[in-house]
Amino acid sequence: MKTIKLIIISIVTLGMVSCEDFLSTEPLTTVTDANYYKTPSDAYTALVGCYDGLQTVWAGGVALPLAAEVMSDNCFGGTGASDAYNFQAIDHFDVSLAPSYQNLYGDNWTAYYRAVYRCNVLLSKMDQIEWGTEENLQAIYEAEARFIRAYLYFDMVRMWGNIPLITEPTTENLPQADPADVYAMIAGDLIFAIENLSSLPYTSQDPATYGRVTKWAAEALLGRVYLFYTGYYDETDLVGVVNQSQALSYVEDVITNGGFGLVEDFANLWPAASVENYAGEDNKETVFAIKYTFTSDYNGNTDGNHWLVMYGLREQSFYPYGNGWGGGTVNPKLWNAYADTDTRKIASIISVEDEGLDFDLDRQREYTGYTNKKYTPMSDMDGNSVAVEMGGTNFMIGQFQDYVSIRYADVLLMAAELGSGNAQTYLDMVRQRAYGDNFTPLAVTPVSIMKERYLEFALEGIRYYDLLRQGLDTAAEAIEESTTVTNAGVVEPKTITTAKFRETKGLMQIPNSQITLSSGVLKQNTGW
Repeated sequence: MKTIKLIIISIVTLGMVSCEDFLSTEPLTTVTDANYYKTPSDAYTALVGCYDGLQTVWAGGVALPLAAEVMSDNCFGGTGASDAYNFQAIDHFDVSLAPSYQNLYGDNWTAYYRAVYRCNVLLSKMDQIEWGTEENLQAIYEAEARFIRAYLYFDMVRMWGNIPLITEPTTENLPQADPADVYAMIAGDLIFAIENLSSLPYTSQDPATYGRVTKWAAEALLGRVYLFYTGYYDETDLVGVVNQSQALSYVEDVITNGGFGLVEDFANLWPAASVENYAGEDNKETVFAIKYTFTSDYNGNTDGNHWLVMYGLREQSFYPYGNGWGGGTVNPKLWNAYADTDTRKIASIISVEDEGLDFDLDRQREYTGYTNKKYTPMSDMDGNSVAVEMGGTNFMIGQFQDYVSIRYADVLLMAAELGSGNAQTYLDMVRQRAYGDNFTPLAVTPVSIMKERYLEFALEGIRYYDLLRQGLDTAAEAIEESTTVTNAGVVEPKTITTAKFRETKGLMQIPNSQITLSSGVLKQNTGW
């Protein structure tokens, strides 16, 4: 079922394994870059290490899907009533709320560059490998590694804006690159992946490819990169490499030839919203997902979704919702944005009152009555963790729900936004599923498409970047907030001003430890 993630347990930093199957003739300490990368099997093992690097970028620190929701107008920081205020610092773009957190994203920075290093090592060794009769694998493995590297850099450049661009294995102290250069590398990597995965015989729904990069994933991600870059940087094309017509052709290819489709019932996309009717991982709507499983332990196996527990109800379980840390409480504005006839409303959000949950307010900060249903831990009827029942070491590290990074619905709405002649059909497809018998057509406009994205992808880590690419003024207007929340049972005002957001341009804090280690070569983003 999880073809990639079940074999990553033994991966180490350079993308090599320590199991006897691969290294039975010499001790681990003698394995080096020079003598390891010899066979296609070695290359495949290193490629798995690249996937492992992608899987673990959010195992520590603050996961981007969560941080992006907190920074958007969808969620507040939340967490426990006695916790530190680091999530509020993220919510307000203001580290003065948690002055001891000078490295909010320190673990993330390290994990991202570690994963990039793995990709760069493999890519630098391609010509060293004796491919023999499997020469066709060289371009395929390179395409997968380059997609992963592009995915990592797209995360990083959106998070921090000003980052070192490293395309070869090195420990050199490099300055921050022009973001345009980073985007040029991302575009080049994705185009290479598209071109070199095009001839593979499998379809999007081939179980042998679950968890692996496909041409369709690369095309869809390139569409996303194009839309963000041209929006945020107010450009007409993607660094002179991809124009609007080309971006549209990529996403249209996914629609026409990818073999994907919409899951008929929106709720069935999410385990907690559907339980027994869950469509399952790698369903026909999944274009690309980061894979997780319950086998994480405290001995170096990091295979679980470590960030999912942050969204769980604060130290309480109500079937089917499991225990967690109460992060990312949902802004009532989002709940109220849905029509009651929109099935996405109750499929996306847990409404404590409407579902009759006897929630204990004393342990929760920034309680709003609403929390994430799409991504939340699961419990059985007795309140036991489903992850632990499946064999997980601990509910905190054993969560196994995949992160669906790109859904087919996103591809449809990207194509509509890019000006497809089928734009009305694509918008109608997404909305018709949401409203069922209550569906009425809505004319395609930039406003209607963006509103649909707001409702369709709420709480999936997409909203914040949709706001940013509409311009800082539009984003600031959405993020600005004056409301009340309940802190440990006490109703208190909650005000988010946008002066710090504008000052930071929506970028995250570069870890100050990295600035120190670089001897000042790295410069902090403004506002932090």
